[in-house]
Amino acid sequence: MTAQDKNEQHREEMKKQQAAHRQKMAEKAKQECGLLMVNTGSGKGKTTAAFGTVLRALGWNKKVGVVQFIKGKWKTGERLFFKRFEDLVDFRVMGEGFTWDTQDRERDIAAAREAWNVGLGMMQSGDYALVVLDELNIVLRNDYLPVEEVIAGLQSRQKDCSVFVTGRDAPKELMEVADLVTEMQNIKHPFDAGFKPVRGVDF
Repeated sequence: MTAQDKNEQHREEMKKQQAAHRQKMAEKAKQECGLLMVNTGSGKGKTTAAFGTVLRALGWNKKVGVVQFIKGKWKTGERLFFKRFEDLVDFRVMGEGFTWDTQDRERDIAAAREAWNVGLGMMQSGDYALVVLDELNIVLRNDYLPVEEVIAGLQSRQKDCSVFVTGRDAPKELMEVADLVTEMQNIKHPFDAGFKPVRGVDF
């Protein structure tokens, strides 16, 4: 087969794929309300992917709310970056650090409750196109907040508000009501090989 034949064969295959894609798109309905999205799993990148969606929203000049439930006051690249967009990004660090640092269940529950109230206010206000509830799944896994209450709150959000929930071990009930669920799978991680997290890559 000559190079010209290969090119022609490729062109015909791409035409078929293009036609199939256009047909699928024609069958889809336009999304009329915000999405409930969940990133979970043991792999790295759950929060990172959610922040990628934040960048898309900012590209369209949309206002975003971020509530971090667990990570505490430690300095991260994303916090430093989003300070440049204070008119569009309402970034709230509500946690007191990882639960193995606080070692105080009642204190963790109180912090989770306060963070949830802030996130709920954002979702119901009508001011935000996207709200990221970072590490909320960890809060639910540890029974700091009732799953039923959280799901009811998520469903009470303004119609055009999309929400991203991140963290390992998302409860089954949450995944069932979500519009999009992505599970990150850990194949290989430098931490397991003895390396510390890297500034600008991991935080």
